[in-house]
Amino acid sequence: MTEKPLILVTNDDSIIAGGIAALVEAMKELGDVLVVAPDSPQSGTGHAITIHHPLRLRKSNEFSNIEAYTCSGTPVDCVKLAIYEILKKRPTLLVSGINHGSNAGTNVLYSGTMSAAVEGAIEGIPAIGFSLLDHSAEADFTASAVYAKKIAQLVLDNGIQNGTCLNVNIPKGKESDIKGIKICRQGRAFWEDTFDKRKDPFGGEYFWLTGEFRETDKGEDTDMWALEHNYVSVVPTQFDMTAHHLISNLNLWDFK
Repeated sequence: MTEKPLILVTNDDSIIAGGIAALVEAMKELGDVLVVAPDSPQSGTGHAITIHHPLRLRKSNEFSNIEAYTCSGTPVDCVKLAIYEILKKRPTLLVSGINHGSNAGTNVLYSGTMSAAVEGAIEGIPAIGFSLLDHSAEADFTASAVYAKKIAQLVLDNGIQNGTCLNVNIPKGKESDIKGIKICRQGRAFWEDTFDKRKDPFGGEYFWLTGEFRETDKGEDTDMWALEHNYVSVVPTQFDMTAHHLISNLNLWDFK
C-alpha cells in the first residue's frame, strides 16, 4: 500500500482565516495534513523570524480530525517549528495560504504567505504559496481551492526543482469565470508609498503606511497580465537573489 503524502499547511492570515480552512479541505483529499499557523495575522512580515521573544506553540482544535497547532511567531517560524519540533522530518509538500489578497509582482517580497513557501524551498521541500485577489473577510475561496488542489497534485506528481517554489495567484470570482492557468514571470509593479500622519490623544505623531500599487510592466507574459485577464498565474520563484548577469561586469571593476 502506497504511503500518503504528508502535507504541511500554513499561512500568514492566522489559523482562523477562511483561506486556510479552504486550503485544509482541499489538501485533505491529497494526503495526511498537519497545520501549523500563526495565532494572529502576520501579513507583511516577509521572511522575518522571531529571535528576541520566546515562541509559543499550542495545540488547536480549529479543524476536526486534523492535527493542528498555533504559533505565536511568523509564518517562517511556523515552518521551522513544524519541521524541527513537531514532525522531526520534512513533509512531502508545503502549502501556504490561501492568502486574502494578491501576492503578484513585488508583493512577493513582503508576503508572509510566500515567505513560508520560500522557507520550504530553502529546506528542500516542494512548496507552493496560494493567494486570492480578494481582501474581503467574506471572500469566496471555492474556485481558489479547486485550483489549489489541482496545482498541488501536479507538484506531488512532478516535483519542483530544488531551491524553488511556486507563487500562485487566483483571480476573484467563480470557477466558471477563470479562463485557465498561465505560467508567468513576476511582473514589475511597485508600491508608491505614502504615510498618513496623525496625532494621538496626547498630541504625539504617528503614521499609517498607505500607498498605491503601480504596474510598470506591460508584458503579456507576467503574473499581472494573467490576473487582469482572468487567468490563474503561476510564477516559479527562487530564494537565490544573486544578479548572475552582473557578475561578469563587476569582475571588470578595479577593486584593488
